[in-house]
Amino acid sequence: MKYAIARDDGQEDKITSQSFDNYDDAYDILEELYGNICCSDADNEESPYYEIIELK
Repeated sequence: MKYAIARDDGQEDKITSQSFDNYDDAYDILEELYGNICCSDADNEESPYYEIIELK
């Protein structure tokens, strides 16, 4: 099974152009990106929302 990271706005970037062999690898990329951001520090209007999806 392969996984990818998709943006909710449909845009492509360096994160969405990758595919992963397992869910944990995709999760680790998002954790590196957002791991240090506290919920109160997040500006959801300026930052894209990412989702891990299963590729078929």
